Amino acid sequence: MTNKPKVLLTNPIHPQLLPLLQAHCDVIVAPDTSPATIAQLITDVDGLIVRAQLAPGVFDDATKLRAVVRHGVGLDMIPVAAATARGIPVANLPGSNTTAVVEYCVAAMLHFRRNLGLMDARLRSAGWTAARPLADQGTELRQSVCGVIGMGAVGTQLAGVAAGLGMKVIGLTRRPEAVPAHVEAASKQALFEQADVVVLCCPLNAQTRGLVDAATVALMKPTAILINVARGPVIDTAAVLAALMSGALGGAALDVHDQQPLTGQEPLFDCPNLLITPHVAGITATSLHGMSDGAVHTMIALLRGDRPANVVNPEVFKKP
Repeated sequence: MTNKPKVLLTNPIHPQLLPLLQAHCDVIVAPDTSPATIAQLITDVDGLIVRAQLAPGVFDDATKLRAVVRHGVGLDMIPVAAATARGIPVANLPGSNTTAVVEYCVAAMLHFRRNLGLMDARLRSAGWTAARPLADQGTELRQSVCGVIGMGAVGTQLAGVAAGLGMKVIGLTRRPEAVPAHVEAASKQALFEQADVVVLCCPLNAQTRGLVDAATVALMKPTAILINVARGPVIDTAAVLAALMSGALGGAALDVHDQQPLTGQEPLFDCPNLLITPHVAGITATSLHGMSDGAVHTMIALLRGDRPANVVNPEVFKKP
């Protein structure tokens, strides 16, 4: 036994940052992320670094817990209100995976517009003559319209990249007066009617849950692409799949899903013109290192009594 504080990791962090955390803390890595396992392990730890969904009552018996750090940005994995009620500071890492998510969105656009995967497969299986005509179906991003929903770090950076590629960028946000100069604020209806690519990068809340329903999908161009890097429930998945199946939508890239992980039995596995990925838009070797670095340094700071600026519920520090 040591006098070091104990820190629980719901999932492993980048191996280059683990020794730094271990130098300051006794580190426990959960063998799985089931609610029962986390509930059992959390009762005797001082800190928690989160990379998995936490159950609503996870903090009920966490009597020693005094710091929670999200290994990433989205806070929907953590019952922040419950932590606040117990005086536990919760921190996240704004901007830590922004570039990774933006690059994923651009890659998804090019996946559909240039058809490189199919072209490679056709060339390998059927030869040059069969593959070459696929290029004739490709379209360029330049002069097309990119609709961005959510103007946080991801949406703002994506808008700049899209504009740099020659796209017209329109945006939907709660504060249209705050959109960057190269973004034209648009209503929901106008955005979905005009956009050749719609990217969802908004938080999941009461206003955005079910934002893209069947009526909204029906507004889109039949050649349009929908990219969801927000959260699964932001869209009506059944409506999007129906539009893809009928040819009413050109393509969709879904990195987030209603229930995760996917089992392989969901209808989307049989859907055409659909790119599905396992919630990895923000994950690269680069971003993992950055997130682990931020999580470790924030955890160490919190456990020694500091008040980092990235704490999302700073009101806990004002409590006696």
